[in-house]
Amino acid sequence: MNRSTLLSQLQIDREPARGGGPRGPLLWPIVLAALAAVVVVGALIWFLAARPDRATVRVAEATSASPGSTTRGGSLLDASGYVVARRAATVSSKITGKVAQVLIEEGQKVAAGQVMARLDDTNARAALDQARAQVAAADSSLRVTQALVEQQGRSNDRNQHLHAKGFLSEQSADDARNAFDNARNNLDLAARQAQVARAGLEMAQRNLDDTVVRAPFTGVVTVKAAQEGEMVSPITAGGGFTRTGIGTLVDMDSLEVEVDVAESFINRVSEGMPAVVKLNAYPDFEIPAAVIAVIPTADRSKATVSVRLALKLKDPRIVPEMGARVSFLGPVAAATAGASRGPRSVVVPADAVQADGPDKGVVFVVADGKLERRAVRLGAQEPRGQVLQAGVAPGEKVVVGGLDKLKDGERVKVTTKGSDED
Repeated sequence: MNRSTLLSQLQIDREPARGGGPRGPLLWPIVLAALAAVVVVGALIWFLAARPDRATVRVAEATSASPGSTTRGGSLLDASGYVVARRAATVSSKITGKVAQVLIEEGQKVAAGQVMARLDDTNARAALDQARAQVAAADSSLRVTQALVEQQGRSNDRNQHLHAKGFLSEQSADDARNAFDNARNNLDLAARQAQVARAGLEMAQRNLDDTVVRAPFTGVVTVKAAQEGEMVSPITAGGGFTRTGIGTLVDMDSLEVEVDVAESFINRVSEGMPAVVKLNAYPDFEIPAAVIAVIPTADRSKATVSVRLALKLKDPRIVPEMGARVSFLGPVAAATAGASRGPRSVVVPADAVQADGPDKGVVFVVADGKLERRAVRLGAQEPRGQVLQAGVAPGEKVVVGGLDKLKDGERVKVTTKGSDED
């Protein structure tokens, strides 16, 4: 076969194939759609794989600050002292006697008039019975004397009448008059004896009552000084075998603070001046106070002047003889301290606050699963945490810990007692 023959056989068939259908042009759109779907699904998978999960944070609820929370700083003068009770007493019996019962213990609260102890009342009861008998005898003698006076009075009247008629001598009339006068004198004596007997009865009753030792005022027992079987006396007895008191009672509502201020600085302190008291046992617990009085005398040996301060907060942590540190505040600090005790002050955990300068900080508040970065003004430290004077309202939730990894506006999951909240 020559070249011309081969070339003649190479011809293009322009007729469509029969029975096969138009497959070629219609397959391309399907292929392209499939490829696009694969690309979209892959991109979605990559996006979801690359997108990090929302951070899980632990939150705490902001609570109202206590009235004792004050601001930092602002102190004009610092001084040390002690908590003292203006009303405290060593309770003793009025009479000497043997203790029969002790009804108190240290730390016990007692009301005014409550029985603290009883003494042996055997002799007191016997004396009371004797006094009652003496009163009865005196009253009986008084009645007899009264009857005798009435009898002598009638006899004297009759004799005086007879003497006036001339039927009785002058001597007999005088004797009748003298007998009547003596009877009246005996009546006065009997009345006074009855009065003395009743007074003796009252004394015997008081002596019996004095065998019961009662609380002079409402307070807390701080010392139990006597035991059953011991002798007690209102005065000191020789030998050391007699107690002078049942116990010590303190009125906790009368607690105040006394400090010694160097006399060179006493001109900075004045009556009514606001102050903040910190107990040595609770250094983060701040107590608002005010100066009651500057004692008008100095201690020559220490070159100090005593200052009394009233505590404006009652708390069971405050006990007598506890060491305290007092910061006397100026007007600006006092005003700020008052603001810190306002209704907007809250307490949050200390690790929920990120420091951002003097008395300033930052917190993250969670609302609807989203973080909000807020600037806050710091107050004092409380045992419960950090006081915030502004920036957070009571009841709002703040993030605790890990604040350096958080961003404003970030969506988070909230962990509360082991459960997750979006």
